[in-house]
Amino acid sequence: MTSDARQLRQQSYISKLTLTNFRNYAALSLELAPGAVVLSGDNGAGKTNLLEAISLLTPGRGLRRAPYADVAREDGDGGFALHARIEGPEGQVEIGTGISGGDAAGEGGRKVRINGAPARSAEDMLEWLRVVWLTPAMDGLFPGPAADRRRFLDRLVLAIDPGHGQRALDYEKAMRGRNRLLTEGSRDGAWFDAIETQMAETGVAIAAARAELVRLLAAMIDKLPGSGPFPQADISLAGDLESALGDAPAVDVEEGYRAALANGRERDRAAGRTLDGPHRSDLVVRHRPKSMPAELCSTGEQKALLVGIVLSHARLTGEMSGLTPILLLDEIAAHLDAGRRAALFAILEELNCQAFMTGTDAALFSSLAGRAQFLTVDHGSVEPTTSP
Repeated sequence: MTSDARQLRQQSYISKLTLTNFRNYAALSLELAPGAVVLSGDNGAGKTNLLEAISLLTPGRGLRRAPYADVAREDGDGGFALHARIEGPEGQVEIGTGISGGDAAGEGGRKVRINGAPARSAEDMLEWLRVVWLTPAMDGLFPGPAADRRRFLDRLVLAIDPGHGQRALDYEKAMRGRNRLLTEGSRDGAWFDAIETQMAETGVAIAAARAELVRLLAAMIDKLPGSGPFPQADISLAGDLESALGDAPAVDVEEGYRAALANGRERDRAAGRTLDGPHRSDLVVRHRPKSMPAELCSTGEQKALLVGIVLSHARLTGEMSGLTPILLLDEIAAHLDAGRRAALFAILEELNCQAFMTGTDAALFSSLAGRAQFLTVDHGSVEPTTSP
């Protein structure tokens, strides 16, 4: 990759991370380097906890989707605080987030501060960094429930479209309101009309953003070597709104969805929930070289497909936002053979990104000696180590 091309993807990286009363960390302050960061240690030592802390520097509940009460350290006051110093193309920025002890039970209690000033919303963090993760829990993404794939897809959308999170929240809020009217037996047509109009507007916007992400990501996947270590995936969306958007203007799809909701009230009332909408869509993935649905591939093939998708998305995010995302790769090396590990490390270097990788055996990352920061995690403490 030429130096000019690398400049198109300017690195945004965490140079200092401070944790207070977070999981098993009473207090921790880490100076971090750009590029690869290897975290090694025993199971349960707190490696994934560090990745989870970094994942909370973006909107949402982080890579574990845990309630805040579970995130706060057990022996603490019920709150937690995270602070990161970010170095990026626009200079240095300080981002802080956390909750006070009394807010732990409420999901709305997390506060965000940027350079010491309260942020308007968590989405403001996306101006400074983007974070994407891959964890062992995602190994069952393809054969698992559609809800997991939607969540994965929406996180990919959010990395290039900061407004997507608010759209999803607005849609969910409106749908909960409609479902409540259904279960309460309400016949208030005007109230239903108002809610369904909002659902149609936000629902079609969600579907359109997903469709655009899939289109762009598919083009990026096409640039992967056809016979490379991470096979190309064919990706598409299965959903009524997504299909309709391929044939009609968004305004017509909105009106069609609004009418479908109105006409489906009695059916939905019997079901006790809304049966149509982007909350029922699915991400469809196929292994291109084998022309096989991803869910029917071997575990190793599924992992390789997923890694390829995440790496292609990292490239896409760099091109779309000008910031290569920070990658969180939990236990990544243990499930890749030596060839794929070497290929992964080379791609990460080419991406010009900060990538946090965890593993119980630092030797799996030995080829990164001299090119990565190595840290040993030991139950609440983190110390620099020499390369394996």
